[in-house]
Amino acid sequence: MHTVHWVFGYGSLMWDPGFQPAETVKARLHGYARSFCLRSTYYRGTETTPGLVLGLDQNGDADCSGLAMRIAPDEHDEVMAYLHAREMSTEAYIETVVTLALEDGRKVEALTYTMRKDHDHYACNLSIADQARIIATAQGRRGPNADYLFNTAKHLTEIGLADSGMDQLSLEVRRLLDALNAPQAD
Repeated sequence: MHTVHWVFGYGSLMWDPGFQPAETVKARLHGYARSFCLRSTYYRGTETTPGLVLGLDQNGDADCSGLAMRIAPDEHDEVMAYLHAREMSTEAYIETVVTLALEDGRKVEALTYTMRKDHDHYACNLSIADQARIIATAQGRRGPNADYLFNTAKHLTEIGLADSGMDQLSLEVRRLLDALNAPQAD
């Protein structure tokens, strides 16, 4: 893989990149869709109760909005090693160089993490109800799966990239959490 100086965040990298970007710009990636398609058995779930986290699924008609983050040249190797360790722990992603359309009109090559559809943690085509049920009940080493969803949806809205599908899923998860936490009648 040749040297790239940008990384594309479409999920938790947007609100928790783990490094200080030299520049951050809203960006669009054509040909991929953000979806809760990766079972998480570490960060947002366990082996017995897997959670769901976001992945990028290749889809020729789709566009995914997120953040392009430029890595400072003097931090490049350190940041790339960090991202590799963070994102490739289960080998469910493929490190992919993509072309992003930045909000300011530039086009840049960036590293991103796309789904391996042959991975045993790949969970495509789950209904909203199934996704909500999993997300409402799973918890891993980084906390409740619902927090991951809520933080991502909130951040997308705050930066002007609201995702109606994620907002709909958030409402369903909140409804389930309210029902799970409601006092039970005797």
